[in-house]
Amino acid sequence: MQKLNLPPCDFRLKSNENKTLIFDSLRKKYLVLTPEEWVRQHYVQYLVAQKKYPVSLIAIEKQLTVNGLKKRTDIVVFSRLGVPDIIVECKAPSVNITQATFDQIARYNMKLNARLLVVTNGLQHYYCTLDKENERYVFLRDLPEYERSV
Repeated sequence: MQKLNLPPCDFRLKSNENKTLIFDSLRKKYLVLTPEEWVRQHYVQYLVAQKKYPVSLIAIEKQLTVNGLKKRTDIVVFSRLGVPDIIVECKAPSVNITQATFDQIARYNMKLNARLLVVTNGLQHYYCTLDKENERYVFLRDLPEYERSV
């Protein structure tokens, strides 16, 4: 898999029926290793190891309904009070981050009302809040560590 602009991680990998699988330590199961999954697993480890977010507050592929359609967020980090605090949208490294990507995460946030939004393809990372009053994104330089985000 491609080297990402995230700290390297040691993952448990295995092969099954000519497919490579990666162990998801949060969901405690092996998943097919797609380029997007590679980014998602790296980003979860980044949140835990580098930014100190507790594993117990992180959900992967949380289902929600948007305009009558069932969707799944890649990563949601909850606050200590159990409300969505951060939504992370992961794309494969080969996928360019576009306005459509930001529109997608903004639609999810209409339901979840998280404080921070993250869009990443593993190579580029964008951090922002949504200024609802002025209908625009306010970009941040970095994602705050857990202690400063509660």
